[in-house]
Amino acid sequence: MSDVPEIRIGTAEREQAMQRLSDHFAAGRLSVAEFDERSAVVAAAMTRGDLDAVFVDLPEPVAATAVPAKHDTGFMAEWPERLMAVIPIVAVILFFLTHSWLWFLAIPLMGALLYGNRHDRGRDRRRGRRAEDKD
Repeated sequence: MSDVPEIRIGTAEREQAMQRLSDHFAAGRLSVAEFDERSAVVAAAMTRGDLDAVFVDLPEPVAATAVPAKHDTGFMAEWPERLMAVIPIVAVILFFLTHSWLWFLAIPLMGALLYGNRHDRGRDRRRGRRAEDKD
């Protein structure tokens, strides 16, 4: 954890150590009794050496794998959902204004227009995964 084990630690270091300990517990590396025992040591720790002793037999944390970023981000990614939420309301208003039920056909029509091309993207992703599995 550190080069100089006798440097005093503060609350932030204890909280980070408790978080690491909780992560190890969640991963199944510690039993409840071990977690309680080591938590007490972390809470009473005064130096970095005290904290190092708690993690001696546990692996170092691995950097989290990055989630692939979506191409669509922010407000523009949500506009089809926002528009689709408004379409039924508009259809009801137009129904009462014109007394024609045909406006309700706009709901599935707009769904097909807004989301029709998403099915193909999902199929392409599945094909890509299958190709990766074969390699």
